[in-house]
Amino acid sequence: MTGEERNVEVVRRYLRTFVTKDLAELRAVVAEDVLIYGSGTAVRGRHFVERAVASPGLTVLDQQIHELFPAGDRVTVVMAQTYRRDATGATAVQSACKMYRLAQDRIVQFWGEQDLYGLLRGLGMLPDEPIRF
Repeated sequence: MTGEERNVEVVRRYLRTFVTKDLAELRAVVAEDVLIYGSGTAVRGRHFVERAVASPGLTVLDQQIHELFPAGDRVTVVMAQTYRRDATGATAVQSACKMYRLAQDRIVQFWGEQDLYGLLRGLGMLPDEPIRF
């Protein structure tokens, strides 16, 4: 298996943890001091990812990887996840584009954006009307 193929497999294992909520698997593929960039912030630490995977009240019902591009030590993913808000049963799809950098078969850095506004609207947590600025 090439380095790029290993990196792709690590990213796929990581993404599956959002469905399985397997924190042991997450710890196996994400560095403890991972750097995370997105939504206008930069943070460090796997605990941020663990909290996202174990989000109480949200269940990932489905995950679709639409495109996946390995390039050296990086893997870029275009995907969509279907979430259920457990309290109401409402479901919504959230699209995302992420880029991961790997070292020694672990994710050490990632960047990305996801449609949080669309997810919250779809789950009935925000009004289903345009925001007025």
